[in-house]
Amino acid sequence: MQFPSPASSEAPYGSWPTPITSDLVVAAAAGLSDVQVDRTDGSIWWSESRPEEGGRVALVRWNAGSGEIAEPIPSKPSVRTRVHEYGGGAWWTKDDTVWFTNWEDQALYRYTLGDEEAVQISRTPAGHHGRRYADGTLTPDGRWVICVRETHVEPDGKVLATPRNEIVAIPAWAHGPTVATVLVSGADFVSSPRVDPTGSRLVWLSWNHPQMPWDGTELWSAELQMNGAAYELVGTHEDVLPLTVEELRAQEDNGQVETAAITLVGSRKLVGGADEALIQPEWSRTGDLYVVSDRSNWWNLYKVGLLNGDLYPMATTPGEIATPPWVFGQSRYVFSSKRNLVFAALANDGFDRLVAISDGTITEIDTPYTSWSSLRLDHSGNLIAIAASPTTEPAVVRISFEGLDANIEVIREPRDLGLPKEWISKPEPISFPSDGRVAHGLYYPPTNPTQSAPAGERPPLMVMIHGGPTSAARPQLSLATQYWTSRGFGVVDVNYGGSTGYGRQFRQLLNLNWGVVDVEDCVAAALYLVANDRVDPARLVIRGGSAGGFTTLAALAFTDTFAAGASHYGVADLAALATDTHKFESRYLDGLVGPYPEASEVYARRSPINHLEGFDRPLIVFQGLEDEIVPPNQAEMIVKALADRGVPVAYVPFEGEQHGFRQSANIKRALEAELWFYGQMLGFVPDGELEPVAILGV
Repeated sequence: MQFPSPASSEAPYGSWPTPITSDLVVAAAAGLSDVQVDRTDGSIWWSESRPEEGGRVALVRWNAGSGEIAEPIPSKPSVRTRVHEYGGGAWWTKDDTVWFTNWEDQALYRYTLGDEEAVQISRTPAGHHGRRYADGTLTPDGRWVICVRETHVEPDGKVLATPRNEIVAIPAWAHGPTVATVLVSGADFVSSPRVDPTGSRLVWLSWNHPQMPWDGTELWSAELQMNGAAYELVGTHEDVLPLTVEELRAQEDNGQVETAAITLVGSRKLVGGADEALIQPEWSRTGDLYVVSDRSNWWNLYKVGLLNGDLYPMATTPGEIATPPWVFGQSRYVFSSKRNLVFAALANDGFDRLVAISDGTITEIDTPYTSWSSLRLDHSGNLIAIAASPTTEPAVVRISFEGLDANIEVIREPRDLGLPKEWISKPEPISFPSDGRVAHGLYYPPTNPTQSAPAGERPPLMVMIHGGPTSAARPQLSLATQYWTSRGFGVVDVNYGGSTGYGRQFRQLLNLNWGVVDVEDCVAAALYLVANDRVDPARLVIRGGSAGGFTTLAALAFTDTFAAGASHYGVADLAALATDTHKFESRYLDGLVGPYPEASEVYARRSPINHLEGFDRPLIVFQGLEDEIVPPNQAEMIVKALADRGVPVAYVPFEGEQHGFRQSANIKRALEAELWFYGQMLGFVPDGELEPVAILGV
C-alpha cells in the first residue's frame, strides 16, 4: 500500500484525510493467541482469529523443517470453545497430533498430521453446545486428555438450571466418541489441570461464587492413578520416556486404550482462598510446582511446598506476571532448560517487559516489545511467544539467548502495512489525580504527517474504556486506535481503578464501586488533558465495549463532561445483567456492586437506564444479536428510552455476532458509523464516503 508523502496541509481536527481506513483495520487482521510448541522438532502451532472468514478461529502450524506456515486440518474448523463463554485454551498438542474443540458442535476432536480428517473423541453434546471442553493437557504417557468440561445439557436432554463445571479425562486415542471419566467436581468453577512430569499427580485451581478467579482461588492436588502406565522411570523426573505417536496408535489398534482406567486419590487443598488469587500453576521439568499469587499485593511467582502448602517467593517486585484469566490457557511465564531460570512477562506502569528470574533476582531482557503473551519453550531452550510493541502488531517470535542477550526471529510476521513510522501515534504513559487517588492511562496524540490544524484549534479527545472491568490498556499497535489519531483525534486509553497491572489493592478499588470509581477516573483523565491544553474541552467523547460500555453510559448519565459517546454491547441495567447473564459472571456484580437482590437500591441507583433525566448527550449503540453475556435487550432499552426523550441516539445491531464483533464487514461498519456519528455531533466532516446511520430522537 502506498502512503502519501509527508507534505503538510491545513484541515480541522477530525477531518484529516488518512490511508488508515476501516478496510485497512480489518484486512487480514488476524488475532494471534494460544501458542504451543512441538517439543520433538520445534514446530510451532498457534490460533488466528480471522474477521474476513466470519470470525473463524484457524489453527495454523509453522513447520520447523521447511519454515512453511499452513493450516493443517483439512476441514478447516473453527477451533474455539464456549466454556465460560469467553473460551481460550481450545486445543493442545503432542508431537504431530492436536486435540481441539470444534466451534460448530463443541465436541472434542483429535487430528494427526497426514490424516484425511479429524476423529471425534467426545460424545456429541445434547442440545446446542450442550457440553464444552477447554484448558486441556495430556498425561506424560500420552494416553489421556485431561481438561475442563462445562455441561449445559445432560446427555438425556435435560437442560441444567446452572451449568456444571468439572475436570474430566478422555482416552486420547479413542476410535470415536467416548464416555469421559469425571476426576474433579463439586466446585462452581475449575481450571488449569496440570499433570506432573511423572504422571502421578494432578493439580488444579477451583473457586466458588461469588468469587471471580482474580479475587480468590484455591490450588488443589491429588494422586493420579492410571492402570497400564505407558512410560518408564529411570531415576529422575526428567527421564520419563513417553510413547511416540506411532506406539500410541499401535495401542489404539490393539484396543488397549479403551480399557484403561484413571482416577484421583487423596484430593487436598494446598493453598489459597477467598483473599488470594492464584494463577497459572505449572510443573517444572524437575517436578517442582509453581504458581503466581497476589498475596504480596502484586502477582508474583512462587514455588509451592507440596507437603506443607507454603509459598516461597522466586522474587518479589512491584509488577505483575499474571493477568486476569478471562480466557483459559494463558501463559505468562515459562521454565528455561537451565535450572532455576524462569522467563516471564512482567507488567509495570502500563507496559510489559520480558524478564529473567533466577535466585531471587529479576533481570530485564532488552527487546523492542511492550506486550507479551503465550510464553512457551521449544526443545532447544528457545523462548516462543506472541509479542507486540507500540509500532508493531502482534507477531509470533522465537528468541534464542547468549547469556541474557536476546536474538529475535519473527516466525509469524504481523501484517505488512507499509506504514511509515511518522504515521504512528505512540502512547505516552500518564498518571493523574482522581478523587484523592492516582489513576493511569496511555495517551495517543493526533498524528498525521500530511496535516496540521488551524492555529489555536485543539483536537477532540476520545476517552477509551477497556472491558473487564479488570482488563488493562495494552501498549501495542492497534490500527483501530490509529484510525482515530490519524484523523486528528487524541485518544486516551484509561487504566482506571479496578484495572490490572497496578496490584491487587488498585484492582480492588472497584469493589462495590463499579460505576463510581471508573467514571471518576475517566472524567479525571479527560480533565487532566484539558488542563494541560492538549485537547478541546467542548469535544470530549467516550467509548467502550462490554464493561467499558457500562462506564460510557454511566459517564453520560451522571456527568456533563462528554459531548457524545459510543456503547459497544454495553450494560444499561445492572439488575437485568445480574439476573440474565451466563454462569461465569452471574455473581460478578456481588463484588462490583453488591449482592442482588439485597443491594437492589444500589443497582437501581447505578444503572444508567434509571437516570435518563441527566442523559442529554448523543449516543450511538452497537450490539451483537446473539450476545449471551450482555443480551440485546440491554441495548434496545437504552435506545428506546433516549429516543423517547428526544436525545439523539443511533442503533446499529449485527446479526450473527456475539459478545465482541468478529466479522470484518461488521467491524468495518461499526468504525465508519461511529466516525460518521461523531462528525454529525461534533461539527466536522470526516474524510471518505461513509454510510449514514439513522438518528432517532430528533
